[in-house]
Amino acid sequence: MRLDIPPFQFEISTTMLAGSGLWSLALYLSWASLRHTCIELLERWFNFAERSLYTNPEEFAATRNARESQNAFYASVFSIIPFLILGGICNWAVEWGLGRSWSISGGILACIACGVYELGRQNNS
Repeated sequence: MRLDIPPFQFEISTTMLAGSGLWSLALYLSWASLRHTCIELLERWFNFAERSLYTNPEEFAATRNARESQNAFYASVFSIIPFLILGGICNWAVEWGLGRSWSISGGILACIACGVYELGRQNNS
């Protein structure tokens, strides 16, 4: 896939996107403690940042439940970003070490293995 912006040309490989997505999903499934830590830190930061926008304490208290729910949603969505970065690094390492054909295959295998691990971990807790 090519993106032509007049002075620049970017080449985006679809195998790189697919492999990075698979590796990031595998990492997201397998590192539950890191995932929960990211969500907690982002939620705490969003709540702190939004608190600074309100000058009236009554208005802040009146809309607290809705804002905290919205911040929890945003934190869970934005917690994916570190895993996308790590997934891209893992995909690049597999492509560099084993070749391009193994990046997607390794990502699929990692997703299956980490999915089974996550199911077993949830069953034990």
